[in-house]
Amino acid sequence: MPVAKVDTMGKDIDVSGGKIHLRIYTPKAGNGPYPLIVYYHGGGFVIANLDVYNASAQALAEQVGAIVVSVAYRLATENKFPIAHNDAFTAYEWAVKNAVDLKADPAKIAVVGESAGGNLAANVSIMARDKHIMLPVHQVLIYPIAQANMNTESYKMYEKAKPLNKAMMGWFTEKYLTTMIEAQDPKISLVNANLNGLPSTTIITAEIDPLHDDGVILANKLKAVGVKVDSKNYEGVTHDFFGMALLVPEAKAAQAYAADQLKAAFK
Repeated sequence: MPVAKVDTMGKDIDVSGGKIHLRIYTPKAGNGPYPLIVYYHGGGFVIANLDVYNASAQALAEQVGAIVVSVAYRLATENKFPIAHNDAFTAYEWAVKNAVDLKADPAKIAVVGESAGGNLAANVSIMARDKHIMLPVHQVLIYPIAQANMNTESYKMYEKAKPLNKAMMGWFTEKYLTTMIEAQDPKISLVNANLNGLPSTTIITAEIDPLHDDGVILANKLKAVGVKVDSKNYEGVTHDFFGMALLVPEAKAAQAYAADQLKAAFK
């Protein structure tokens, strides 16, 4: 592994009914104030952690020159819907309130998430709008979970793909939700949400991914209500490729694309 160009520290914060952990990445170069990214990892709301997605969060901090707050929201099955969503928003609120103490610019805050984390990032923007607190200046949604229909073309084509397949998505949904009716909730099915007034958005999709069409449908829904959307699909790669830049050229390209989009939004 290359030597990290960031320092990391841990921070526990209070959330409703408990505590969650944040990992904060600060660039070693410069003195700030830096832009700030609140990052949400993937794992279907059930599995994975900050370590599994460390490469993604670190790459964003290094390439954007930003402080990244990576959020260990509570996982199912112990923590059912909408606990992860509420934790995600509480972490964003904490980042907004503590930006100056972190050596960040409170006017330059974005949200980024992968898979389930992409869903959480979009929900954070929606909740910020609805609660009248500062909107993120940009959101990067990487192969986000955006709807509950598991019969899209990409679900059919990549039903047995790895590392993510249709059966796993069904399992994640069952573990996080109390009843399958909740799958239609706009927090899970973002395509049913009120998307008006959301920040400019970058959507990254992978070809070999049941969730490919989720990202495409969400991009079209956002564009339809006037949100500025830029999107790229990476061919020949699977779900969860984004953090693999040391091995996968498309991941390196996707990270550079995300970083460029964020830097432009922070100007």
